[in-house]
Amino acid sequence: MAVSAQAGAEQSPTPGKPDLPDSAAVKHLRSDPKLAAVIAAADEADLLAWERARSWQSPFETLVRAIAGQQISTYAAAAIYGRLVTLAGDPLTPAGVLARSPDELRAVGLSGRKVLYVRDLAERAIDGRLELDRLDDLSDDEVRAQLVAVAGIGQWSADMFLLFELHRPDVFPAGDLGLRKAIQMLDGLDQAPTEKNVAVRAERWSPYRSLATKYLFWWLHQGGTPVV
Repeated sequence: MAVSAQAGAEQSPTPGKPDLPDSAAVKHLRSDPKLAAVIAAADEADLLAWERARSWQSPFETLVRAIAGQQISTYAAAAIYGRLVTLAGDPLTPAGVLARSPDELRAVGLSGRKVLYVRDLAERAIDGRLELDRLDDLSDDEVRAQLVAVAGIGQWSADMFLLFELHRPDVFPAGDLGLRKAIQMLDGLDQAPTEKNVAVRAERWSPYRSLATKYLFWWLHQGGTPVV
């Protein structure tokens, strides 16, 4: 089912809020002694507090933000997105974006390439190639396939969307440089492992790789204090 040009993002499902870590999931992850040390260090830290505190946006708005923020500072990205919303409407919808000319979109601060990306995203949302209104019905691989088909959205962005927007339980963004650094520290390696190697390393955490990822992100944000 396509997202209509009139309704746009309003028909998109509201992604669920993250649940508290499941005890069975934590028990499974603790079977890895090295990750168990990170979990013990986290103790009663609320790994998901910042996720629950975030204001809700539609999947379309989230993806536009991701495109707008590529390779620029968080501050600059927020300013550009704010001007885009002022131009094209709040909430931002595929129809609202396509109602504006490429020149108007560039005038808010989007590069020519990002204008192409945002318009491709909007066109796919409207014609149904990107099924934003039924993401919850799609498998992880089906969501990835539809997202990476959009110009400007790669595997890492698709994985992060699955992890933090759709709250899928078994996602590990192996292309994330921070996670590669975390695995390097976790295993005491001389250099960061390859994307392929960290993906293999994370397989033992399935089917709870998302929770493992959040523990590693928490550890990184604490400064990667050695715990193993």
